[in-house]
Amino acid sequence: PRTKHPLSSAMSLALASSSLALNVAPRSGPVKAVAAEPVASKADFAYGLPGNIAPAGNFDPANLLEGTSKSEVYRWREAELTHGRVGMLAAAGFLVQEGFHPLFSADGGPAIEQIPALPPAIWFLMTLGIGICETLRIQKGWENPYSGDGQENIQKLKADYYPGDLGFDPLGLKPTDPAELREM
Repeated sequence: PRTKHPLSSAMSLALASSSLALNVAPRSGPVKAVAAEPVASKADFAYGLPGNIAPAGNFDPANLLEGTSKSEVYRWREAELTHGRVGMLAAAGFLVQEGFHPLFSADGGPAIEQIPALPPAIWFLMTLGIGICETLRIQKGWENPYSGDGQENIQKLKADYYPGDLGFDPLGLKPTDPAELREM
């Protein structure tokens, strides 16, 4: 019979609640277009963001883009790319851990029960690493929510920021020509 680690339930609850609480701002309703900001038109699908390819083309079956501001569409794309990157890292980590797991003895059951058994120093280092990465991402693309008179900068991307472009290209693969980048 397996015995449950006394901190596993508390740790799981703490992680779940903290992940739900991050990046959530109170709102009275959905964010819609500001009067001076253009809204999506049929001529320029998703404000020219890449992703509408054959055979689907301009795929928006729920008509989410209708009347949605450019800043909101860009914010959605930023969230889509961020969650996609986390998902890719998780999938890679899931495959790698099958053959290489230096932190676990591999005899304590499933990973969900082994993770809370990690030493506190590992938890601190993981939290610090994730915090540094998120801080850099937020500083690169997001407006300061404390600047301005009201709440106009909450969950707002910087005007000169393109969703997903964190400037990280150590191999120099990103094309400098905008047409080539669009093709890529």
